[in-house]
Amino acid sequence: MRGLMMDYPLLISSLIEYAAQYHGSTEIVSRTCDHPLHRYTYREAEERSRRLAQALGRLGVRTGDRVATLAWNDFRHFEIYFATSGMGAVCHTLNPRLFPEQLVYIVNHAEDAWIAVDPMFVPLVEALADKLPKVRGYILLTGGSHRPEASLPGEVLVYEDLVGAEDAGYTWPRFDENTASSLCYTSGTTGHPKGVLYSHRSTVLHSFGISLPGALSIDARDCVLPIVPMFHANAWGLPYAVPMCGAKLVLPGPKLDGESVCELLCGEEVTLTAGVPTVWLMLLQYLEQTGKKLDALDRVVIGGAAAPRAMIEAFQKKVGARVIHAWGMTETSPLGTVGTLLRRHDGLCEQERLALQLKQGRGVYGVDMKIVDDEGRELPRDGKAFGELMVRGPWVVGTYYKAGDDETLRDGWFPTGDVATLDADGFMQITDRSKDVIKSGGEWISSIDLENEALGHHAVAEAAVIGVAHPTWGERPLLVVVPAQGAEPSREEILAYLDGRVAKWWLPDDVVFVEELPHTATGKISKKTLRERLAGYRLPTAAEESART
Repeated sequence: MRGLMMDYPLLISSLIEYAAQYHGSTEIVSRTCDHPLHRYTYREAEERSRRLAQALGRLGVRTGDRVATLAWNDFRHFEIYFATSGMGAVCHTLNPRLFPEQLVYIVNHAEDAWIAVDPMFVPLVEALADKLPKVRGYILLTGGSHRPEASLPGEVLVYEDLVGAEDAGYTWPRFDENTASSLCYTSGTTGHPKGVLYSHRSTVLHSFGISLPGALSIDARDCVLPIVPMFHANAWGLPYAVPMCGAKLVLPGPKLDGESVCELLCGEEVTLTAGVPTVWLMLLQYLEQTGKKLDALDRVVIGGAAAPRAMIEAFQKKVGARVIHAWGMTETSPLGTVGTLLRRHDGLCEQERLALQLKQGRGVYGVDMKIVDDEGRELPRDGKAFGELMVRGPWVVGTYYKAGDDETLRDGWFPTGDVATLDADGFMQITDRSKDVIKSGGEWISSIDLENEALGHHAVAEAAVIGVAHPTWGERPLLVVVPAQGAEPSREEILAYLDGRVAKWWLPDDVVFVEELPHTATGKISKKTLRERLAGYRLPTAAEESART
């Protein structure tokens, strides 16, 4: 027997329609490449999105066609999110930080019909255009006198001209909620990048999931600033969830330095913001230097890489904002876990609460998790056993785009490639990527835990730990440190600091100081590149150790 409720599809267009109807006067504020600050409302944004959808239809964009974006977080990019998906096409966000050859591969693999480009990325597209034979034309995300010179093949159109030429008579179509809505590619640290093709259903359900009180707890009284780029796993779903909740939305454009972020946080009275640790490091340094305060800020979401203890403490003690540690992947839309504490944790001391916050959090409804050993057997949820993290759920990838016979899933579960622990309350803690784990004498050492402890030292700006070959133990940890500005820490000072903070046998065998660490296109430290750079490095011998001491 089936239920007798309406067969009403979950569509992305319904999110912006709702925002326009019930929160129509709420602001969207953004920096762009051609305006210092742009303000308008959800009502205006929805109307302009319908105009754009109508314009794209006149350009020949049809259901399932891919429309790519090469843009920062601003109001035009926001409109493209809803116009393309709302009309039944696919919004394909391109990451401008990728290598040119990766971008060429991705655009051709996706068979993008049009590319919408921020003016500052025109030179990048000009350098690639002759290798993109299937792209019909380009849309410059600007208007009026701000149009840049562009030597590009095919049609070259101006966004504001397109939108301005249409009336507001377009009506959002209804179709199957499992229709493809948007496309993101992994950063491709090994092999070619892989495409994750989201559906309307998965996106709307994900929006509900991240807005829950036990997750990010978004409501209409909030003001939300997604620092995480819209080309990075759809800005963690915030461009969809925020209008669904009717909250004010602030978009930072291309300026992500500490001063610019602080200006928006203060000026717009932001209550919730989200980004990767590298951005928060710049903000905290700016606050320390200037003494500025963020009185309205209530919650800071940190994801993309493990949040160091010192960063969590700085936000909570100095800024007065609660840190929500989160984990996810492009393949999980991306939210998988959030680090919100339970009521019974209220009585914990500060250090006990912090120990829980350092974990990546508990799975939200919609994401099922388990950890398995090398044979695929499920391991206990005791907070101690390490295993590969497996996930499944309605917003988790089933198979990669154009994967052919590739087996993406394992017995119905997606293998994340992360090594993690799970405890009885469902708190998950990433201890390593499976390809980065250090195995010393048959035992695992968590490079992430070592990095987080090292970052607690006042003279350490960034830290990375990799495994280096050892004749007796197989591998031993090497700590690579970027000193804080003006600091000159010694190897002995860093090792002495770590002594007592980690297990004795976890202590790195050496410390190497560098000016900077390599990062991926999404801002994470690239362990692969770091291992390549240090391929000729050898650990000190016992005799050399004695000579040092």
